Parts: sequence; C-alpha cells; structure tokens
Amino acid sequence: MHPSELEKHQLETHVELCAQRYKFLEDKMENIETNVSELKILIREIHDLVQQLDRKRNTQIITWGVGIIGAMTTIMTYLVVSFLS
Repeated sequence: MHPSELEKHQLETHVELCAQRYKFLEDKMENIETNVSELKILIREIHDLVQQLDRKRNTQIITWGVGIIGAMTTIMTYLVVSFLS
C-alpha cells in the first residue's frame, strides 16, 4: 500500500493506518500458523496410516510365505513317502 497524501502529513492518521496494517498482517500470520498446524496433524495421520499398511503388507507376505513353504513341505513329504513305498 502506498501512503496517501493525508498520511504523509498527519502522524495520527499514519499511526492509525499502520495499526490497521499490522492487525491485518497478524490475522494473516495466525491463519497461516493454523493451516500449518492442521497440515502437520494431517501429515502425521498419513504417516501412521502408511506404517499400518506396511505392517499389514509384511504380515500378508509372511503368511503367504509360510503357506507356500508348508505346501511345498507337504508335497515333498508325500512324494518321498510315495517313492519309498
């Protein structure tokens, strides 16, 4: 904002306008701080969800691995018993 001619010549007007400007800037800063805080909370929630999905996926992989190894062991045992009989 450019200072008006009245503001250039009257200190009282200048002080009032500066007070309004600073109030406006403070409101903007508070708004930004609120938004950043909300984003921080959202990022933390997303991080927690990603970790939960990662743990779930690891559990699925382990379950599938144990199942496949169990099936292979059963087939190998069956084949060994069939050939030895």
